[in-house]
Amino acid sequence: MSSNIKIEREMLTKPGDTILETIEFLKMSQAELAERIGKTPAKVNDIISGKAPVTVNTALQLEKVLGIDMQFWLNREMHYREKLARIEQEEFLEQYIDWLKEQPIKELQKFGYLKSKKVGTEMVEECLKFYGVASPLQWENIYIQNYAQTSFRKSPAQRTLMGSMAAWLRIGELQLRDKHYPEFKKDIFKSLLEKLKPVVESQPEDYPSVLKSMCQQAGVAVVYSHSLPKAPISGAARWVGGIPLIQITDRYKTNDHFWFTFYHEAAHILLHGKKDIFIEEFEGIENDADKEKEANEFARDWLLPDSFLEEIIDEKIDEKVVRRIARTYGTHPAIVIGRLQNLNKVPHFFGVDLKVKINLDYFIEHLSI
Repeated sequence: MSSNIKIEREMLTKPGDTILETIEFLKMSQAELAERIGKTPAKVNDIISGKAPVTVNTALQLEKVLGIDMQFWLNREMHYREKLARIEQEEFLEQYIDWLKEQPIKELQKFGYLKSKKVGTEMVEECLKFYGVASPLQWENIYIQNYAQTSFRKSPAQRTLMGSMAAWLRIGELQLRDKHYPEFKKDIFKSLLEKLKPVVESQPEDYPSVLKSMCQQAGVAVVYSHSLPKAPISGAARWVGGIPLIQITDRYKTNDHFWFTFYHEAAHILLHGKKDIFIEEFEGIENDADKEKEANEFARDWLLPDSFLEEIIDEKIDEKVVRRIARTYGTHPAIVIGRLQNLNKVPHFFGVDLKVKINLDYFIEHLSI
């Protein structure tokens, strides 16, 4: 306990202290007071010690017996309980200051989720409010137990990674607030994926807002958030409050990775259960391997089916071939290059000029409002 809190507790006076002073002045014992107000000596002792509160009825009795207005006793009780609650809250928060070491404090401050500058009880309270939990115990149960492998959870060296992952997930949840989503219907969302293909192919500057708006109409929330330094996550899919949520970062900074991540997460929403949670490319999270494979195949089929490989069996692959394939399949050249690189058909430096560099900072700031 800090010295300040200890001093506050020592200086805190109970309504019972005033009762004792008053009966002493009146030359009255506690036993006599109990008899005069119609309570047992044990009950009076509880009131004086602060174990029992001064109720409206007790305050009225004290007014008659001690000659001090009922409202005085009620105000005295209210101020005492309020001050005691604040001291106990400070003591409670103080024991969790070390919990802040697990949190990405600098990033949460940078993005405006935490206002406190100094590590202390105020920051602990603010961090708990950010997560919407009463204590780190609930934080652990909601954000860590549900996601991470047992061995990963128990490793002290991984705690800061867990904190960053939890913060990233929470940021996605907060962006759902105050927004309306119609009831999710699989067929509408699936048809939307087809309507999105011209957006993938043309890669307009406002593609994040177009994608978000179209998905919202289908009852799917798409949110963009920063990839935190200790949580290098590319995307996630889960259901929050009955709403399917796809959360995406610009971790790899190119449009082929962005669209593959989106279609991959869309597959999880369409093909897998509402209780399933998928967090991509984060150490310590073990997604279902079969479901991940299914989502990968789904994304590939939508963006560029394997049949494109038949067209390059005897050809030397150059940018002209890439552009032709992209036109044939109605996709962006970056998608073709990404697939070829993934299949080791071309080196990783090939066709970099055909990939579009992306940065979601502007859309994270403006589309999360």
